[in-house]
Amino acid sequence: MTELLFNPFDPAFRADPYPFYDVLRNTAPAYPTPFGTVVLSRYDDVATTLRGNEFSRDIEKSVTGPPTPFQQARRDRRSDSISKSILNLDPPDHTRLRRLVSKAFTPSAIEQLRPRIQQLVDDVLDRAADRGSIELVDELAFPLPFQVISDMLLMPTDRAVELREWSQHITASLEPTATEEDLDNADNAIEQLVPYLVSVINERRGNLGDDILSALIQAEESGDRMTEPELISFVLLLYVAGHETTVNLIGNGTLALLRHPDQIKLWRNNPGIGAVAVDELLRFDGPVQLTVRVPLVPVDFGDVRVEAGTVVMALLGAANHDPAMFDDPHALRLDRPNAGRHLALGGGIHYCLGSALAKLEAQIAIGSLVQRFPNLSLAGEPGWRDRLTIRGVDHLPLSL
Repeated sequence: MTELLFNPFDPAFRADPYPFYDVLRNTAPAYPTPFGTVVLSRYDDVATTLRGNEFSRDIEKSVTGPPTPFQQARRDRRSDSISKSILNLDPPDHTRLRRLVSKAFTPSAIEQLRPRIQQLVDDVLDRAADRGSIELVDELAFPLPFQVISDMLLMPTDRAVELREWSQHITASLEPTATEEDLDNADNAIEQLVPYLVSVINERRGNLGDDILSALIQAEESGDRMTEPELISFVLLLYVAGHETTVNLIGNGTLALLRHPDQIKLWRNNPGIGAVAVDELLRFDGPVQLTVRVPLVPVDFGDVRVEAGTVVMALLGAANHDPAMFDDPHALRLDRPNAGRHLALGGGIHYCLGSALAKLEAQIAIGSLVQRFPNLSLAGEPGWRDRLTIRGVDHLPLSL
């Protein structure tokens, strides 16, 4: 029996995928799995897939052959109240929707949020300093991006606990390893979340302001507006993605630094390296490990031909540890000169819309933690979410 080189169901793989990525990249960099997908682990192949116009993100529309029972179950469960996410759209629909919201996420627009983000971080760290400890995920990594995206949408924050639970159920259902129970939980979350969002949207229609939600409601480019299902889908995406990635970036990045005290010292001695440092943390242990595409024409990766309509799984985490691109890739180097070439936030037209926001939040949160507490250390074992696509700690107790 041939050894299975890519097994997302292996707990050891989910706990630490990087050694498995190395084996895959060295043995079969374009690996046709028994599941019918092709897994890519080389940097160049992943980058080509993310950026190439010959690849589709609309998996449901572009895959050839009948859906698997599980794929059919996903389709049957789709709610009519929300449309397909922009994450899963190709041009021209993707182009139209992204244009309507992109102005709010330019680097210059995000930079204006710096004082607010710094104040939120300082408030959390002030309270933690009095105790001498902090549970990083619950006290900082989740509340910070949740509050910021709530500010940007001018959304109430009184249901933060429920929204966090809903978002975790929704993201769990997107995993390749999702179960029927995961799909049920996601359905229940959407059934509760959508009416909540609709009520906020309807209230905002009568009280438009200077916020992203108001701008989306009023959005008109070349006479184009969002439909109601598109608007709900976009707000849901901003709300979930607006904090989900950053939570894991802050958690994973802080843990990586604590395991590399020489790099904490480097940041403390060179506080101006924050932007490059965050890029290296994204490269080293990114919050999103993989994404999928479907080629619209036959594509060759080395001696492996991938036919049109085949699902291609691009391993972002493997690409970011490819020694052909990053020298000594398993080493954490906050001053790595080409750290910004990582693929942790995707690439091409689907490059993360909120990348500038996520980076700024992590730079301020982790940078403030490192600079303010010279005796920062782990105060217990970190806990990890048992996921394949979304990789992140869910419990990180620290002593200050």
